[in-house]
Amino acid sequence: MPELFLEIGAEEIPSRFMSLALDHLKEEMSSFLKNNRIQASEPRVAGSPRRLVILLNEVSSQQDDIVETHFGPNVKLAYDEGGNPTKSALGFARGKGIDPSQLTIEKTSKGEVVCARIEKTGQPTENILNNFFPNLIRNIPFPKKMRWGSRDTSFVRPIHWIVALFGSKSLDFSYEEIPCSDTSRGHRFMSPIFFKVSGIGDYLKSCEEHFIMIDPVVRKKSILDQVSSLAGEVNGIVVLDQELLEEVNYLVEYPFAVRGGFEKKFLELPRELLITTMKQHQKYFPLENKNGGLLPYFITISNVKPGPGNEILHGNERVLRARLEDARFFFDEDRKKKLEDFVYFLKEVTFQKTLGTSYEKVNRIVALSEFLAAAVCPEKTKQTSRAAWLCKADLVTQMVYEFPELQGVMGGYYADHSGEDSEVSLAIKEHYRPAFSGDSPPSSSIGSVVSIADKLDTILGCIGVGLLPSGSEDPYGLRRHSLGIIQIILNQNWQVSLDALIQKGTNLLKDKITLTSDEIRMHTHALFSQRYKTILISEKYPYDAVDAVLSVNIDSLLDIRQKVIALSDLKKQPYFEHLAITFRRVVSILNEESDGDIQTSLFNEPSEKKLYDEYRRIKEPAENHLRKKQFSQALEKIVEIKKTVDEFFEHTMVMTKEDDLRKNRLRLLKHISLLFSNIADFSKIVLKKT
Repeated sequence: MPELFLEIGAEEIPSRFMSLALDHLKEEMSSFLKNNRIQASEPRVAGSPRRLVILLNEVSSQQDDIVETHFGPNVKLAYDEGGNPTKSALGFARGKGIDPSQLTIEKTSKGEVVCARIEKTGQPTENILNNFFPNLIRNIPFPKKMRWGSRDTSFVRPIHWIVALFGSKSLDFSYEEIPCSDTSRGHRFMSPIFFKVSGIGDYLKSCEEHFIMIDPVVRKKSILDQVSSLAGEVNGIVVLDQELLEEVNYLVEYPFAVRGGFEKKFLELPRELLITTMKQHQKYFPLENKNGGLLPYFITISNVKPGPGNEILHGNERVLRARLEDARFFFDEDRKKKLEDFVYFLKEVTFQKTLGTSYEKVNRIVALSEFLAAAVCPEKTKQTSRAAWLCKADLVTQMVYEFPELQGVMGGYYADHSGEDSEVSLAIKEHYRPAFSGDSPPSSSIGSVVSIADKLDTILGCIGVGLLPSGSEDPYGLRRHSLGIIQIILNQNWQVSLDALIQKGTNLLKDKITLTSDEIRMHTHALFSQRYKTILISEKYPYDAVDAVLSVNIDSLLDIRQKVIALSDLKKQPYFEHLAITFRRVVSILNEESDGDIQTSLFNEPSEKKLYDEYRRIKEPAENHLRKKQFSQALEKIVEIKKTVDEFFEHTMVMTKEDDLRKNRLRLLKHISLLFSNIADFSKIVLKKT
């Protein structure tokens, strides 16, 4: 079978878009082959900043033939008494493009029906590819696209050439007046020439000759090998960052690692500052010694082979030196003041136009932190208040203005320099955590309290003025903040009331918000429920057990996890389906008449008295287990009432016409429902049986 090769050549594509584009091309190519009945080997993709490539070693030259079977109307409707086709049969045959005489009769579960079998001969693969590839190129889902010249359609960067071969023959299509051909191009700087492509093997060989390392896996390994080797020459270890490695891998077509250095005096600067400067701003790999201390070296990946004059090395060293000199200047200037001196400058910084300044936010964080600290670490309330007061001060320092990624971190260093308590400094440094997926929560209780207060104030404030997340839009990171709060509380194992925190935070915002307290609480509960559900389902708990627990109450985030664990364990029991049916029946019959006290004098059926006695027997031990947060034991005790509830329903008419009896029976069931309704809403359980 012939090979299939496609290369889309363009201006340098942003590195962060490359993986997304290549994954899409592979997935779409596989789907296309399957949907079009084309036998082929597994598609491979490759790419570099200037090209996206699809390679298949074997592709059938023609679609598979197929016989399509279509069932039509019932035989009794399709033919009259004389066996002649009726309008139904004639219309069915016409719709399928065949003569009525070609219809057959088949037995199905619906009886005998007429059947049309249509043979479709496979079309040449080449023709199908010529129609498919322009759409494939057009629909690559780049996050940002652009138009150039007089082109009608957009692409991430201007396309300069397209190579498309089926076998040894070039395909016949064009994209925005760019025809496909058999000519590719070499490395922009080291081999800026055209070269012919006759097949996959020839292309890969030509890439090597023209300084193109087209396979991103091979290119990444080359980068790792080179940086490790250069690091070893100075007894260093690479501070490896997978995101940086991925980004650098798609910034070059042929990697050349270059090790540079900087003056040791810069090692006096904070580690985070040095690493941020090298990684975030310059795309360098820092080096450290075996003890984890930074070395005065870096490694950069060049797309051009270094010349004899080491211009690339010296140029990168000059740039880094200038950045570090600036950083040292800012660091020294900021430390001429105490950290608390910066707090009042926050009055000139707008947090959000409706919610006011960052100074106002700091005052709310302080109040909310003191409120939470009193519940979880009262002995550290004073330190917590101090950390909350200083947590945003570094936002107006010169260093954070230049390096916004270091907010919080620099505040911690400046707090140390100002003579603040070490726990206060650590809390300031950590209070933004967790800042991203996979980030760890603050290590200290003070940092955890301030982090929760900061995040919750943002959530309540934004919700309070109508800035709700919608779809993929969440400009203030409310989903991330709620997820962070959940992670912190679970990590600290804190038994705190989310409702109390929401009420306190809402009261602090009362002069700013436009929604009512109840509306804010409702939206906040929904936000936390969605994030918590994501966490619990990712931990492989049954989704209906998660829904059942979250539907009841989300006040104690710690209790929710334990309830989900207890209910998930109960679901594994063979009797659970019948238990769920019984409890759902109890809840479903309740109405407004269910509220009130039970009157034992109204019992006139043995099943009523028996159910009441069983309820009294298990009520106290079940409630004791609940008070002690022993949810599994509570459920085990509550389960004991199932048999008596079933007997009650079997022998007692609940919805009798006699008002007093009906209300009393409903109230008995209501009290029974209260045994389990604080743990889970059994109506959310998905039942396999009817």
